[in-house]
Amino acid sequence: MLNRTTLDPETRVLYGDSLQPPPGYVFDAAVATTFSLDFETALAAPVSLALFAAENRDDILAHPLALLEGAERIAGRLVIFADSGHLHAQSRPHSRLCSLLERIIVEVAAPRDGAFHPKMWALRYRPTRADDPTLLRLLVLSRNLTRDRSWDISLRLDGELTRRPDANNRPLFDLLTRLPDLAVAGISDDARALTTEIAENVRRTKWTLPDHFDDVEFAVNGFDGKIWQPTTCTRLGVISPFCDTSALNLLAGLPTAEKPIIISRPDQLACVDSATLDAFAHVSVLDEMAASEDGEEVSPSELQGLHAKAFIAEIGWDTVLTVGSGNATRPALLSGNNVELFASLRGKRSKVGSVEQIMGDKGFGRLTRVFVPSELDPVDPAVVTAEARLDEARRALCRGGLRLRCERVESEDADAHPWRVWLTPLEPVPLNGIGSLSVWPITRGDGHACDVLAALRSGASVNLGAMPIVDLTRFLAFRLTDENGKATALFSTSLIMDGLPAERHAAILRWVIDSRDAFFRYLRLLLSELGDPFSAALAAQEGSGATPWTAAADDAPLLEDMVRALCRGGERLHAIERLMTRLEDCGDAGSDPIPADFRTLWAAFRIALQDQGVDHAG
Repeated sequence: MLNRTTLDPETRVLYGDSLQPPPGYVFDAAVATTFSLDFETALAAPVSLALFAAENRDDILAHPLALLEGAERIAGRLVIFADSGHLHAQSRPHSRLCSLLERIIVEVAAPRDGAFHPKMWALRYRPTRADDPTLLRLLVLSRNLTRDRSWDISLRLDGELTRRPDANNRPLFDLLTRLPDLAVAGISDDARALTTEIAENVRRTKWTLPDHFDDVEFAVNGFDGKIWQPTTCTRLGVISPFCDTSALNLLAGLPTAEKPIIISRPDQLACVDSATLDAFAHVSVLDEMAASEDGEEVSPSELQGLHAKAFIAEIGWDTVLTVGSGNATRPALLSGNNVELFASLRGKRSKVGSVEQIMGDKGFGRLTRVFVPSELDPVDPAVVTAEARLDEARRALCRGGLRLRCERVESEDADAHPWRVWLTPLEPVPLNGIGSLSVWPITRGDGHACDVLAALRSGASVNLGAMPIVDLTRFLAFRLTDENGKATALFSTSLIMDGLPAERHAAILRWVIDSRDAFFRYLRLLLSELGDPFSAALAAQEGSGATPWTAAADDAPLLEDMVRALCRGGERLHAIERLMTRLEDCGDAGSDPIPADFRTLWAAFRIALQDQGVDHAG
């Protein structure tokens, strides 16, 4: 993260910590953008926003009740825009809670047929004291919303909402306001309205700059305006995990007093013309020892290595540091086909540092080594061609040509397989160059995969099988293989589902809250106030509600928490009323987790709520 020491590799920031509100504030609303996304990381984000932070994602994923309540609390207050077809998938079943993300994730397509690539959070926090101002936070990232262990860069700007627009924020405003119209499978009116509201807030925010920087400017590529590129400078340094010959020729051809330097990935540099690399003073790659911490083992499925993106330019007495999503590639910097976001910070070189200080042996460069051109062979052209075919097929599958249809099935065992799902193409999908295509709901895993290639090519509907209501989801996993077996793609996308039963959400709720113990622990989460992460973390722990309603994890009576909630206006009790109504609506899904003694207690609180004039009908 950018702070006192620019791009110092010893300065680490946890993703979840960046989402946490400042002291005296609570999360109110947010809009995020990402190229790729994995469901578990996206499911953990609402917990970090509304309940408590954790050292890593797995600490949150271990508490399904917290995942449920996090999704409930931020419902209608968070929208995540992701590139269509770049939701991660896996062979094993995803948690059924991932279906709750249908209300949060909106898949979009870049208007100029490139990638939707910006990584950004625009967050709004409301004060706990009436006299304090509303605060905004902007995160400009180089990483996606995934389980990524790579080296990344993040810029965090906190600011105060003002009455007047700031002209420097116009590119951010334009990006946010365009997002809803990029949606490939529609967007709800609520998500559209929230995005427009946050865009207007960002436009009127005065940002506090990081230490030693005097100015910040934003730029967005991928629409109709001018394409951002590095400009004439005394010296240029580039950190870019992905690169190509045409973009590096552009950078090497800028009028500079000295040759530029670059840090990239060996597999990318191996594909660049040698004459282009010769135009750079130094060509480096991340040292293998820096790819993991302390030699820890990392799963092959987890990304690691270099993913940071930055352009460092010396201009006069200043250093301009540009961070964001754009790589040194043709779609990002030349054609402008990719939607990219850049933030450029300007400061005096004596305070910020020179290119050599930032990227050399005393800065990020101490994690690198010299690139050896012969260390890797260029990628097989046949593989490049196969991957291009898969990408074309991915676009065809994800951009409006498919729908899902859900229908009730008559069965003696109604709880097991009462719903059947059909995949229906609106018209035949050619899928040229594809050898195989299998599909399954992400909640089922590839043990329930169906071969759909022939059906989709002919325009026929496909029966994806019968399943319980809790497995119904708009998210499908696709596995594509090209006809020569040179490349495979595994991804997920969300499709419009006709006939999705209204009680599906309540069924998932009942699936998670399946016992008396789970019910009481969830009550503790409901009664934990925004801004009280310690109580929320305690409530999420296993076994914290195993005793009757008069006990809790910290020995404070649950009854006292309910009385306190009543005195504060009853908002949390309103949530309990909604919970009980939903559990009762799905009462045929097993034994009743609501104890009789709590029902008696709740009847008294309903009377108190009515006397107080609190609407608890939900």
